[in-house]
Amino acid sequence: MPEFPLRKTMIFIEDIHHDGGPPPALPRRRAAIVAVVKNPFAGRYVADLQPAMEDLKPLGLMMTDRLIEAMGGVEGIDGYGKAGLAGEAGELEHTALWHVPGGYAMRARLGEAKAIVPSAMKVGGTGTRIDVPLGHINAAYVRSHFDAMEVGVPDGPRADELLFALAMSRGGRIHDRMGGLTVAEVRGEDGLR
Repeated sequence: MPEFPLRKTMIFIEDIHHDGGPPPALPRRRAAIVAVVKNPFAGRYVADLQPAMEDLKPLGLMMTDRLIEAMGGVEGIDGYGKAGLAGEAGELEHTALWHVPGGYAMRARLGEAKAIVPSAMKVGGTGTRIDVPLGHINAAYVRSHFDAMEVGVPDGPRADELLFALAMSRGGRIHDRMGGLTVAEVRGEDGLR
């Protein structure tokens, strides 16, 4: 059983009060949490990584709970996304360990979330930043919720570390006007519409 010792977490909260045009009735909130952990696979090739996803599930749940708290509670959260960043001695596939622990933790805590959790992955050196893609929690075709939140830590990930990120939002982009499926039209049956 691999271990992923946690070195640090950071939380980012953004309230968007204006973005051109008239101010919205309510500000839009986006928040993200990142965790920097030791990468037990750094510097070597391991053929079977999949079982390690189970070991990361408690981290995913802890991060989700802290992120919901930062969002001010679960009420109204309608966007989410995740990302993984491997340090230089890691490989891109190590970031894929985050698919199940990150995605399913948010689905478990947010209830009936139907849409796939958008994801981004990359490998980079210390201080590298990553954009966490955001999408609507119940319908991937809701254009108003296509967005991203940039995150990173100044001292990580180190070569033998992984940075895992989760992000959530409340509401679509301020003044979205690109058409497509609206939130009011979401059926939430298949994760697409």
